[in-house]
Amino acid sequence: MIWIAALLILAFSNPMDTCYSICPLHNLGINWCPGCGIGHSISWLFRGDIMQSMHAHPLGIPAVIIILSRIVGIFRKNYYYKSILTHKSIQNG
Repeated sequence: MIWIAALLILAFSNPMDTCYSICPLHNLGINWCPGCGIGHSISWLFRGDIMQSMHAHPLGIPAVIIILSRIVGIFRKNYYYKSILTHKSIQNG
């Protein structure tokens, strides 16, 4: 649920807004961070602007693919285990 919420927040956030940051390095005053820009990249991607997404951070698109595959994997795993438990309870019942 956390990954889904994070993607939804990024989908509805404004990528042009630069006044907020949850990056600890940025908040400490360090200007360079390897992860800074990924949120903006994902936000641009959800708006369909692939070029701006790549410009904000080149790993934004792979990050979305990885996160979405993880979400799908978790839901499949939960569905699989629930179906096994349901099948076993029917057999034992």
